[in-house]
Amino acid sequence: MLEKQNIKKLAPVALAFAFLGGTSYAMYEHLSKPDTILNGVESNMPVVKARLDEKNAGANVAMIPADFSFASQKATAAVVHITSTLKAERTVSQMEVPDELKEFFGGRSPFGQEVPQGRDRGEKPQASGSGVIINPDGYIVTNNHVIQGAESLEVTLADKRTFKAKVIGSDPNTDIALIQIEAKNLPALSFGSSENVKVGQWVLAVGNPYNLTSTVTAGIVSAKGRSINILGENSKAPVESFIQTDAAVNPGNSGGALVDLNGNLIGINTAIASQTGQFAGYSFAVPSSIAHKVVEDISKFGTVQRGYLGVGISEVDGEKVKSYDLKVDEGVRVENFAEQSAARESGIKVGDVITKIDGQAIESVAQLQEAIAQHKPSDKVIVNVNRDGAEKAITVILKSSAGTLVAEKSTQTLDNLGIELQDLTAQQKKACDVEAGVQVSQINAGKVRQNTDMQDGFVITKIDRTPVGSVQQAMKALEGKKGGVMIEGIYPGSQETQYYAIGL
Repeated sequence: MLEKQNIKKLAPVALAFAFLGGTSYAMYEHLSKPDTILNGVESNMPVVKARLDEKNAGANVAMIPADFSFASQKATAAVVHITSTLKAERTVSQMEVPDELKEFFGGRSPFGQEVPQGRDRGEKPQASGSGVIINPDGYIVTNNHVIQGAESLEVTLADKRTFKAKVIGSDPNTDIALIQIEAKNLPALSFGSSENVKVGQWVLAVGNPYNLTSTVTAGIVSAKGRSINILGENSKAPVESFIQTDAAVNPGNSGGALVDLNGNLIGINTAIASQTGQFAGYSFAVPSSIAHKVVEDISKFGTVQRGYLGVGISEVDGEKVKSYDLKVDEGVRVENFAEQSAARESGIKVGDVITKIDGQAIESVAQLQEAIAQHKPSDKVIVNVNRDGAEKAITVILKSSAGTLVAEKSTQTLDNLGIELQDLTAQQKKACDVEAGVQVSQINAGKVRQNTDMQDGFVITKIDRTPVGSVQQAMKALEGKKGGVMIEGIYPGSQETQYYAIGL
């Protein structure tokens, strides 16, 4: 939960789910080895090399431990406090051009009139949370909602030193973000295996909330694969498969560490179930299996490379078993397909019940999401389905959300803008009455969100007056941009051309 002067309460469903606050970044590692290894790649971004301690990860004694001091001391040294300074409220219309673009447009707007200025209203608000150091060179993992919309970030270490931080990348679909501070030889946590975590095992929740320094609470894993429908407001393809615990977690702990008794990072604390905004018995953490994949992709590609089956699914229950005469009572039923579906092309049919992914039992939508979220486009997965009582093992080559097998590297400018793009289908072109263009599928933290009122779904037809007809063309047009960029396009259902001038 972000600590703001006015905390917005989320409407309760059964319980009210509230975001916490914090951050952590680590990798699978033997306890006797250095905490992490980062190697340079073509893009000069760090690549996370993951090694998993299969023997110790998730291992716990059956009896209640005498104390939790080993894991506590290890984790608290690597958990930090994050202060986000948010941009002051601005009124920015499509007619306004930032100062950085005055020279670009000769001091006038694209329409010829004088350039109006944005209007600041009030002081800049602040929010706070926690984070986890996952590399001695200052890489920190936290929640996306901790850093979302931030103009600047300040990190306070356990030893009270403070540093300015930069955002390396973020993923609203999982609520995970990666930031970095300029520091060396920092204490860091390693990722443990959330897949080996068992319901009933002891875990510690570690945070660094404002004015309290480090806090450590103990509890047990209450459930795995929980979906609480909390990420949908900020993402279009949310992946929710939370680890649920009864360890007490309160505001300021978002992005903090959930660790096993070996001090390995098995989750990033993200939300609590509460009607008051304070801890009421349940907390939820993004499992390390998801968090690790996200930060590894961000460090290597600059964006998350997520594979998709391209299916619409629902959980099997007693009613579905009866209604569809299903031969299994656990799994997820395939209801429909995306337009360019990897699953359909591989032979999966509507009505099939998916029971396993790569040998892992699938009993819920959340479990399937977690299993697939660990893969990138072009990866092969073995999908076991039950079709009219017959078991079939089908190899599926996953695709991107745009229906391709290629995982594109993001451009620096695209990251700076904070937008994700996808090619238009033939039907979308017809509906928008355009011959070519690309759609803004998602808006993340960045210049677009900070300085414009652009909405998801906007169709870009020109970049700096140059027509673009594909994601590749758009990325090429944006590559290496400095100073500013003019984006032109329309919204589906509207014939009015919109212009967004954005300073970089």
